[in-house]
Amino acid sequence: MTLGVSAANVTLDYGDTRAVDDLSFTLDGGKIHGLLGRNGSGKTSLVSLIAAFRRPTSGTITVGGRQPFENAEVTPDICLIREAGDVFESDTVKRVLKFAATFRPRWDARLAERLVERFELPERKRVTSLSRGMRSALGVVLGLAARAPVTIFDEVHLGMDAPSRYAFYEELLDDYLAHPRTVILSTHLIEEVSSLLEEVLIIDKGRLVTHGPADELKERGVAVTGRTADVEAFTRGMEILNTQRLGGTTRITVFGSMDDGRRRKAAEAGLELGPVPLQDLVVHLTGRERSGDDDA
Repeated sequence: MTLGVSAANVTLDYGDTRAVDDLSFTLDGGKIHGLLGRNGSGKTSLVSLIAAFRRPTSGTITVGGRQPFENAEVTPDICLIREAGDVFESDTVKRVLKFAATFRPRWDARLAERLVERFELPERKRVTSLSRGMRSALGVVLGLAARAPVTIFDEVHLGMDAPSRYAFYEELLDDYLAHPRTVILSTHLIEEVSSLLEEVLIIDKGRLVTHGPADELKERGVAVTGRTADVEAFTRGMEILNTQRLGGTTRITVFGSMDDGRRRKAAEAGLELGPVPLQDLVVHLTGRERSGDDDA
């Protein structure tokens, strides 16, 4: 079962602070989506709206075509796992898992048991006594074993060490392929998860920066390197994200389509065109004043 997620002119205010600002998008069901942006960009506020933890100040959020807030028919289909855990800290790991099995209609007990073994979770320990990494691992188990049609991980894996994070990515991909659903990954570890992402939604200050297939987004970021005068002439009129100079050599990162004609012109001018890592692209897109032509 897969469900899409849509937002139409969604705003969320906390007093005088606007966390989500007139945001509109549609996330297709049955894909792994990356929700990317800097600290304070509104990512956590957005996923709390999708998971019905909060009601929008204005606008509409729908999951599977239905508004989730205070809707008992929809909320069991959504699982939001945050780094904080959202569990009773006085409970043991075993009791937390038992509670999840009771309230998650698609809970897979065998998967949960296997993941507990893989992440070496001590079932008899109370959550409050777990390390940050173990608490993150517990969140991963809860999110994957729930098999909710819309599963959201909000920085849940930040507390894990590198081997545990890569184990999470492996388990996520394997289970997603076996049991397709809509997955939203909100993360700062962009390069680590970039190979998993099918769609990317980038927000900044609560507003949409760009949204589309991950591969297409990566192709739109191009680093142009060569003699300063040639690079500046070639990139004139394009949307420039970043400029770096070293002596007579300049590297300008641009965002936009680069057709075969332009690539030929670059080659004729002796310029080198290179890819831009997704993480660098997010940094540039959310860290400066945008300029130039979006269609460049």
